[in-house]
Amino acid sequence: MPEIPDLTVYVEALNERLEGSELEGITIASPFLLRTVEPKVDDLVGRGYVGCSRLAKQLVFELEGGFYFVIHLMISGRFQWSETYKPPPKRNGLAAFKFSAGTVLFTEASKKKRASLRLVKGMEDLAALDPGGLEILDATQDEFIARLRSINHTLKRALTDQRIFAGVGNAYSDEILLRAKLSPFKQSSKIDDAQAARLYEACREVLQEWIVILRNKAKGKFPAKVTAFHDEMAAHGKYKQPCMVCGAPIQRIVYAENEANYCARCQTEGRLLADRSLSKLLKDNWPKRLEDLENI
Repeated sequence: MPEIPDLTVYVEALNERLEGSELEGITIASPFLLRTVEPKVDDLVGRGYVGCSRLAKQLVFELEGGFYFVIHLMISGRFQWSETYKPPPKRNGLAAFKFSAGTVLFTEASKKKRASLRLVKGMEDLAALDPGGLEILDATQDEFIARLRSINHTLKRALTDQRIFAGVGNAYSDEILLRAKLSPFKQSSKIDDAQAARLYEACREVLQEWIVILRNKAKGKFPAKVTAFHDEMAAHGKYKQPCMVCGAPIQRIVYAENEANYCARCQTEGRLLADRSLSKLLKDNWPKRLEDLENI
């Protein structure tokens, strides 16, 4: 699922291309996409483009007259750009937003159709779509720590819950927690001042670094390969590969449709966290420490 770095680069690319343009039409190809009844699509057509911004993990397109369309890409939603009009792709197309400057194509590479489009009029209705998470890059250290300690969740859950912190998801939370050298399942209520400060700095460093990396990858072109997995990542998607910090194999816990990737040596003092499926299968043979893995 696109997170702060990916969405930031999308916002920059869209604003660069759509500035001064007008929305000429919206073609919706999927009956599952539109989640609102009012305003109507025709109410937005013909209005000038004001700008695109991020609201948690959603992208907000603002049009003249206080109209907005809000897109949640979910896991598999992506954008494509064309300087001429193109209809939504037949295989995975959800919608096409035709502007006078070009067309934004909205696709989703999943049969589950979770991506969404909402049409909104007025700041009040737009604000209702904000889950309330704190923007880490705009927050002071004290604000971050106060929000972290306002709940009692695991650090992994706290970072990815959009009601607590905005815009961070499964991929970058792995990178952040490795940078901070903290277990993904340490309880937020048990984190000390030094650890909390380290987590705050890790969040800011990782997110800002990846914004720069993704800008450089795009090379001024519209971002075409938005993915949760990158060769440069230190933890996410690196299961069994050596940790870039200490060389120990990266471990993984799979739960529901998510996963947590971590380094046992850097983050959990060598302890292996129990994976539900594997530990149930291996039972008493489930290794408790990193050095026990070689015996499996």
